[in-house]
Amino acid sequence: MSLKKPKVTVVGAGNVGATCAQRLIEKNISDVVLVDVIEGIPQGKSLDLMEARPVELHDRKIFGTNDYTQTKDSDVVVITAGIARKPGMSRDDLLKTNAQIVGSVTTEITKHSPNSIIIVVSNPLDVMTHLAWLKSKFPPNRVFGMAGVLDSARMRFFIAEALDVSCEDVQAMVLGGHGDQMVPLPRFSTVSGIPITELLPPHKINEINERTKNGGIEIVNHLKTGSAFYAPASSAATMVEAIVQDRKRVFPVAACLNGEYGLKDVFVGVPVKLGMNGIEQIIELKLAQEEMEALRKSADAVKQNVAKLNELALV
Repeated sequence: MSLKKPKVTVVGAGNVGATCAQRLIEKNISDVVLVDVIEGIPQGKSLDLMEARPVELHDRKIFGTNDYTQTKDSDVVVITAGIARKPGMSRDDLLKTNAQIVGSVTTEITKHSPNSIIIVVSNPLDVMTHLAWLKSKFPPNRVFGMAGVLDSARMRFFIAEALDVSCEDVQAMVLGGHGDQMVPLPRFSTVSGIPITELLPPHKINEINERTKNGGIEIVNHLKTGSAFYAPASSAATMVEAIVQDRKRVFPVAACLNGEYGLKDVFVGVPVKLGMNGIEQIIELKLAQEEMEALRKSADAVKQNVAKLNELALV
């Protein structure tokens, strides 16, 4: 029996990265290396989290660094690095700046952890995941994006709130790109197995769908100087857990499609089985015609942004 502890690197010690690291150690999922280009930030946040260990009662370790050699032989790398949205900005507005950051980060990851699994959180998520895949030259089962877990979590909360039931009993499915064209699927969203189409009137379901699509900007508009980080961090951490513990969890994630859903060479959110090998299966749902059209439209929006990367010579 192997006694090797999983090694997880979180790139970016901002709100999302530091909170993801906190979730990973306090839930006893893994030790963490927290890396950032700004000197002192990962070291200070890591020390602060280590000093919380006696209160939180865990023995997981977190190490802050500016040096990628410390990330060597990571099992999983979570990329959160990049600038956050401000009010009036779309995720796509972040394209050029974050592409340069994610590109350089992926080069370092590939050099020091050639056998790792990469989870991308940086926005615009589907495009950054595509970029990380191209830069790393990893097989597509080892590079994917976090978005669907977050989008479906938001939808689950809105459903639970509308019905006044426990979030624990709610499941939701959101496909497509992590943007305005995402595709919430009420037919595949349930409360203890009961489809929400039997529990909520159509107008309320439409409200939930729209709020899910705008879940990120709603928070940006409240915060004014940043974007969501608690729910994104939790979503990334639960994906890491599924991988390092080989849980075989079924989540919607931004995965590279190669013919599934009639789509090819594009990263969009679809349900997959996550385990120690990363994506171990892509699950194809039988979509209605309008659902399929919405998914294609979402995929087309992602492809347009990937084309912009090519125009900017960032791939």
